[in-house]
Amino acid sequence: MYDVAERSGVSIATVSRVYRNPDSVRAQTRERVLAAARELGYVPSGNARGLASRSTGVLGLCFPDYADPDTETGPDDEADDNAAMLYSDQIIRGMERAARRHGYALLIAASLKGGPESLVAKVAGRVDGFAVLARTVPTEDLEVISRRLPVVMLAGPREIDHLDHIEAANSDGQRELTRHLIEDHGLRRLSFIAGERDSPDAEARFRGYQEACRTAGLPVADEPDVRIAMMTQAEGARAAGMLLDRDRDGDGDPGDAGPPQAMLFANDQMAAGALHALERRGVRVPADVAVTGFDGIPLSRLVRPALTTVRQPMRRMGEEAVERLVRRLTGADSDEPMSLMLPVTPVYRASCGCDPAVLSGPAGRTAAADVDGPAV
Repeated sequence: MYDVAERSGVSIATVSRVYRNPDSVRAQTRERVLAAARELGYVPSGNARGLASRSTGVLGLCFPDYADPDTETGPDDEADDNAAMLYSDQIIRGMERAARRHGYALLIAASLKGGPESLVAKVAGRVDGFAVLARTVPTEDLEVISRRLPVVMLAGPREIDHLDHIEAANSDGQRELTRHLIEDHGLRRLSFIAGERDSPDAEARFRGYQEACRTAGLPVADEPDVRIAMMTQAEGARAAGMLLDRDRDGDGDPGDAGPPQAMLFANDQMAAGALHALERRGVRVPADVAVTGFDGIPLSRLVRPALTTVRQPMRRMGEEAVERLVRRLTGADSDEPMSLMLPVTPVYRASCGCDPAVLSGPAGRTAAADVDGPAV
């Protein structure tokens, strides 16, 4: 800073204002300071700022790694992976956008295991506020972290009552989607494919499915038809095969009247994998079986047939997490924990048998277009 001030002919305080509050410095002076900084290769030190302000200017996000091992590309593979934009990717985009707006940087870390001894501790020790997606971090570790800095849970468990929570209306969305299949398409034999019991989102979606079935007078089990540990494309393909083989081998419920007319998956990744598996086995979607997902990731529009799903506001979830952390850091909120439920929207496409060109009326959208149901 001394060198920049000397070269540009201004005071050290002016250099500081250029970087901290640029609008407070005349444009001509500001450009002279920045030009001198570029010539000298000067970059403000975040560590030095942190020593003075006792803050890092960084927010953190820790989330589980949902990447499919079988779809990861090798070092020489230049295939476009935009189709594989996942749920967490959209949340990151929302957080990054809001963090930049508030003058924060974002530190992100993906981990299947979490753990206070490694990744989680490193992230928490370098940030002013911390957002955690799902069950990435054990409850006991979150208790420790939350004593030192604000923590927001995204779609996570509620064991810690004093933490802020942000989630989507999972149960409402799945209930409306299931109602659509039953009432609008006349489907009666439904199968639900879920994740592990410790996934709050997946469990809420299963409850919505159960409620819709009970309302329609359909029998519904206490457990999903299939549970799988990792909600990936590969596991979705395996689950679809299991349901088909179960019926073929006569292993299903004796009261069943035949194979499922619809497979409802707890997320889009599994549903996309199922579409590929069903095509390989010569099963027509939706003529033989309807397939639906949940989340509304970009992949859901690119598979064929286009996937009926429930779109949740993933980017807004990320933005709301940053807004909540900033309000906590600036003391703008009370100490009372906040719980925010964001609405979701069913999106009807070809995989459930909808013809968007008909449903959308005179506008005549194509078969891959979105036809939104009611926000719930």
